Formats: sequence, C-alpha cells, structure tokens
Amino acid sequence: MTNRKNILAIINPVSGIGSKDKIPRLIDTVVDNERNDVSIVMSEYAGHAREIAAQAVQDRFDVVVAIGGDGTVNEVGSALCGTDTALAIVPSGSGNGLARHLRISMNASRALQVLNNGVKAKFDYCTVNGKPFFCVCGMGFDAAVSNKFANEGTRGFITYIKTALTEYLNYKPQAYKIDIDDKGMTDKAFVIACCNAAQYGNNAYIAPRATMQDGLIDVTVMHPFNPVVSPLIGARLFLRQLNVDNHVSIYRGKHVVIERRHDDVIHIDGDPVMMPAKLVIENVSKGINILVPPSLPDNV
Repeated sequence: MTNRKNILAIINPVSGIGSKDKIPRLIDTVVDNERNDVSIVMSEYAGHAREIAAQAVQDRFDVVVAIGGDGTVNEVGSALCGTDTALAIVPSGSGNGLARHLRISMNASRALQVLNNGVKAKFDYCTVNGKPFFCVCGMGFDAAVSNKFANEGTRGFITYIKTALTEYLNYKPQAYKIDIDDKGMTDKAFVIACCNAAQYGNNAYIAPRATMQDGLIDVTVMHPFNPVVSPLIGARLFLRQLNVDNHVSIYRGKHVVIERRHDDVIHIDGDPVMMPAKLVIENVSKGINILVPPSLPDNV
C-alpha cells in the first residue's frame, strides 16, 4: 500500500458567491480515506489561511488544500513557497484564475479528485516587493477596478463587470518607467500586468502565452486606446488573442522594475494592496509544489 497522505483542507466560508456548507461532506464522500487523512478547518479572517498553512508546514502535512478564490489560494500558496508541502485547489471564488490555468475543474467534486489521483509538480511563482503571487499582479485600470470591487456589497462576475464599466468611464492612463532585465523604457499605459499565469480569472487571458514553468514573467502593457475599440480589445481578452492587438505589447523577463509617480494601489492575484511607487517583480523558478490533474499538458 502507498503511504497515506496527511492533508489539511482550509475552507474560506466567505469567498465567491456560493455556500461552502456542503464541502466537508463532499470531502468525506469523494476523497479516498484509505490513502488520505484529511483534516478540515475554516479560515476566520483575512490572513488566517496563511497562518494555518504555515502551521501545516511545521506539522509536516503533505498537502494543503485552498478552498476559496484566488485570494485564498494566494494566502495558502504564500505559506507553502519553498517547502515540500504541496498546494491543492478547490476553486470557489469569483475568478479562479490559477485553477483555470492549471485545468482544475470548477466542479468541487471533480476538483477534489486531484487529492486521489493528482500529480505533484513544481511551478514558478513571482514576487512583487517580496509578496508572492501566482497569477497576476497589476497596476492601472485593473487595480482600480479591483479596489472598487473589494468594497462592493456583493461578489461574482456580474458585479465585477458592472464595477469595471463604471471605473472605465473615469480612469485616466498613467505614465510608468519600466525596466525588464536591465532594458528600460518609459510608457503611458492603461494597464500593466505582470503575469506568472495566463489569465486574470473567468477565462480572461491577459497574457495568452504565459506558462508557469518557463522561469519568466510576461509583462502585458495595454497602451491608451480610443473607446471605440474597447469592445474588440475585450473580445480578444476572452478569445486568448490579446497578443495580436496593436494596442498591447507583451514583454518577457526574469526581473522587472516599474516606477510610478506616487504610491498607489496594485492588485495581487485580484486583491488590492497599497504599494510604494517603485515595484520590483521577480520570478522564482519551480518554487512551489502544486497537485494538478494527471492529464495536465507539459509546460503549462
């Protein structure tokens, strides 16, 4: 018999728009208890999931499962970086960008099957001023939307779109100094997204060719554009064709420095964070273990 895995499942009860009440019973039903010992805990406040996951590393758990959205995944993953403990994901947030990138099912029962038959593999993560992220950190319009969305009374994709449309009418592009592997430029941008994975979430591909195993950061710069073309840019975002749009430039590098005029909000995996004017973004190659479906293609 194979060694039993010690698994800790962390449920964020307030992520996304659906109830998590059925998750514990689903875990009991789906997860093979002959091969896995599963403990379940609920996070209770912002940052709690990271604290729990850090303790799980100390307690030598084999796997920690993040059951929530990209914010919950970021908290749990941040505590697992550079350790042998693997991250698993049961997506139940608004965007679920990392799970979608890694082809993890949006269905909780199927996502839990990864605990039975998943493959442990090493993936890159990135840091911005030392804070880990796994999908995208961004500034400009998307950070402004993230900041507004965080303060809305309701969650979900529809609320996000409404927030984005409202913010779009008022947002003015900013000037940035961008240095990628010691090659500098100055640019005015509507959005700058530093990407480890390909998408924000909800299958919106901000860096269509990004992979989590190439040791590189994809830097998507969306230049100012006439509102007339915004529907086309929006369509290309969801059709995974943003790289062919002439209002978009995508660069790649290991070390990125971005300077803005003043301290401002950025988003880290969708959550708004106030950051200094100078941002240092770095790739940490193969720095985290993640349990993924056995059918996942190479170099995702």
